[in-house]
Amino acid sequence: MTEHEEGAGAIEDMGTLLDSMEQPKPLRRGEVIEGVVLRADSDGILVNVGHKAEGTVPPGEMRTVDLADIVVGETSVTMLVVRPEGADRPAILSIDKAVNESGWVAFSNAEKDGEILDGTIIGFNRGGAIIEKFGIRGFVPISHLVSVPRDFFQFNATTPSGETSSETSDDNSDSEANDEQSDPRDEFIGQTIRLKVLEVNRPRNRAIFSERNTVQSEREDLKSKLIEELEIGEVRKGKISGISNFGAFVDLGGADGLVHISEMSWGPISSPGDVVEVGQEIDIKVIKIDKDGQKIGLSIRQLQPEPWMAISEHVHIGDVVPAVITNVTDFGAFARLENPECSVEGLIHISELSTRMIRHPSDVVSDGDIVQVKVLRIESDRRRLGMSLKQAAEDYVEEEF
Repeated sequence: MTEHEEGAGAIEDMGTLLDSMEQPKPLRRGEVIEGVVLRADSDGILVNVGHKAEGTVPPGEMRTVDLADIVVGETSVTMLVVRPEGADRPAILSIDKAVNESGWVAFSNAEKDGEILDGTIIGFNRGGAIIEKFGIRGFVPISHLVSVPRDFFQFNATTPSGETSSETSDDNSDSEANDEQSDPRDEFIGQTIRLKVLEVNRPRNRAIFSERNTVQSEREDLKSKLIEELEIGEVRKGKISGISNFGAFVDLGGADGLVHISEMSWGPISSPGDVVEVGQEIDIKVIKIDKDGQKIGLSIRQLQPEPWMAISEHVHIGDVVPAVITNVTDFGAFARLENPECSVEGLIHISELSTRMIRHPSDVVSDGDIVQVKVLRIESDRRRLGMSLKQAAEDYVEEEF
C-alpha cells in the first residue's frame, strides 16, 4: 500500500469516527436541563450546559436559590430553557421556572397518592386563602379551611381592581385589605398549613387544596392507632369536644369517643349539657371498642359510685323521704329519691297512692311533683324500690295528732 493510500485510509477512518460521535442537540425552549455552575453572584449564574456550551441564569430567574449553598465547579442545578442559545448569544435559563414545573409534577403526584403537603398562606380573598408552594400559588376554599375562623371572611376585602372578590372569582387571585380597615386575617399570613390536593389543572395554572381533608385524614389515622392501643376498662383523660342530644363527644388526644346519655349519670338527665360542657376536661372509662366501625364507647357514670350499692347506707325501710315523680303509668307512678347520695328510682303502686279510690294515678300525682314517700321495700340486687305515698301521709297525720 502506498503512502498516499495509507493517508487516504486514515482520513476516511477519522471521518467515520467523527460521524459516529454523538452530536450536541440544540436546546429547546421549555426544556428542563441540568448544568454545573461556573460562576455565581448577584448578577446571575453562569452554567456549563454541556459540549462546552454555556447558559446564563439572570437574577430574576434565581430567586429560589441561596448563593451561599453553591460551590462553583461542583454544584449542579436544574433549569428551564427560556431562550435557546444563538449564534452570538448564550442560552437564557431559569432555575425558578424549573422549580415551578417540578412543583406542578409534585402536585399531580400528591393528588394521585393522597400525599400531604405544607403550604404557606400569602393572602386572602372572600372565597378563601391564597397559598404558595414550590413557588406556585394555589387556593384553599373557605369550606376547606380549618386554621382561619369562618367569621373572619365577613371582612369586606377588595381585589387590586377594586372589585369585591367572591368565592366564585379567580381562585388564584390576590386580595388587598381595605386601606381604611385592618383585615383580621392578616395575622394568618405567613402561617404554614398542611394540605391535601383537591384539583390540579396545569394548563389553567389552577391548584386547589384542602386543609379540612388533611385534618380529617390525620384524625382518622390517630383514631385507628388509638383504637389499637385502647383496652376495655381503661380509664383515660379527655376533653369534651361536642355535645348532641344523645350524648357527648370526648377528644382522647386526636380521636373522639362517645359518651351516650345513658352513660353520663346513674340518675336520669334531660340533656347531656346538664352534666358536661364543651372544653371541659374529664376522666372517662372505655366500655366499648369497635375496630371495624372505628367507634369508641365511653362512660362517665361507671367512674362514680353506683347509687344502688350505697342506698342501704342512706335510706332504710320505714324512712319517710322526699322524692320527685318521674313517670305516671296506669299501674302507679315512678319516683326518684331526692337524696344526692342515692338518687335511685322506685315505684309507688296505684294501691299506695291514696287512701281513697282513684281511677288513675294521674288523679293524684303528675310528672315533676315533689312528694314525701315512705320506703316499704329495698331490693338492691334487683334494683327495686317500693314506696308509698298514702302511708307517708298517714304517718304525718299520726305525728300531728
